[in-house]
Amino acid sequence: MRMDPFIEKLNGLDLSDMFENDFFLTWEKKKDELDAVFAVADALRCLRENNISPRIFDSGLGISLFRDNSTRTRFSFASACNMLGLEVQDLDEGKSQIAHGETIRETSNMISFMADVIGIRDDMYIGKGNAYMHRVVDAVKEGYMDGILEQRPTLVNLQCDIDHPTQSMADLLHMIHESGGVENLRGKKIAMTWAYSPSYGKPLSVPQGIVGLMTRMGMDVTLAHPEGYEIMAEVEEIAKENAKASGGKFTKTNSMKEAFEGADFVYPKSWAPFKAMEKRTELYGAGDFEGINKLEKELLAQNALHKDWECTEEMMNLTKGGKALYLHCLPADITGVSCKAGEVAASVFDRYRVPLFKQASFKPYIIASMIFLSKVKDPQETLAMLEKRGSRRREL
Repeated sequence: MRMDPFIEKLNGLDLSDMFENDFFLTWEKKKDELDAVFAVADALRCLRENNISPRIFDSGLGISLFRDNSTRTRFSFASACNMLGLEVQDLDEGKSQIAHGETIRETSNMISFMADVIGIRDDMYIGKGNAYMHRVVDAVKEGYMDGILEQRPTLVNLQCDIDHPTQSMADLLHMIHESGGVENLRGKKIAMTWAYSPSYGKPLSVPQGIVGLMTRMGMDVTLAHPEGYEIMAEVEEIAKENAKASGGKFTKTNSMKEAFEGADFVYPKSWAPFKAMEKRTELYGAGDFEGINKLEKELLAQNALHKDWECTEEMMNLTKGGKALYLHCLPADITGVSCKAGEVAASVFDRYRVPLFKQASFKPYIIASMIFLSKVKDPQETLAMLEKRGSRRREL
């Protein structure tokens, strides 16, 4: 086990803006910075697999705030913090003073006295989640400058209304490993397609994160959905610009079949229409719960018109050689297993269960890498130090 290959990768990258910085959206990061996240994620995994402790902290807190339910991202954040030497404290807003009128500025400073990182998931309302994260960052920056905080905790976006960077980057690292290198992704087709779900209101941030990131890799990215299930227009424009700059492609279609044809990767995933999510946000803001219930019924009825948007064996046969890699952020709506009709046929999901779980396994390392690069001024030197130190994670 040697850190040299990872250090060599980092040596050729511009990391000057990563130290003491936050991670909001992938398209706000330079390509070098994304490559650095992948390199450090692989380095940390290599250390741990060889029983060498990757801890860079002796103490400190990682604060988590989840405003939506979570299994994979919640445990991935906890695992990432623990791996680096931080303890995790979850901010339960129901048990805090927020309900009594405590401001964002006050809460952000009160939870940050010994915190090194804050991870937030706030994905349910359009125009709210990412904006809230920025307000938290502004508050702790001010607290640090005013001498209230000894250190400035950095923020990791664990999913917002716009992007899900830890998910899309874990997905991409999985694809890199499955393809034998990032250079082998250039020109390959990925189909990011809507799929039927018996539930409504699933966030837009996963499909937006995928088209916003994969277009930077020179890939042929196809976004497919029924009419009326559009994502944010500004994210589509970002995908177009990314594809133009990378030499890739970004196309849209209202045909799942067209998207699957010749694809190397398929990502069938349900999401709510952007306009409907906007309306839901307005209704919640007005406290119109009768309107919310009416909207939910309308959207469920709209979804039911598109039950044929399912990842079946027949659809998979349309892909390149019939062997495209099936991707999903999980949990998937599995027909005949978790629901009567859903996103994916049980036979397809079961056949790809192992690679799907491997796909999820990259997320703790991606999050740990984001934290590492925001807290370590010289990542090459630190990786070399961890290897030289050689502290065993556990006694064999």
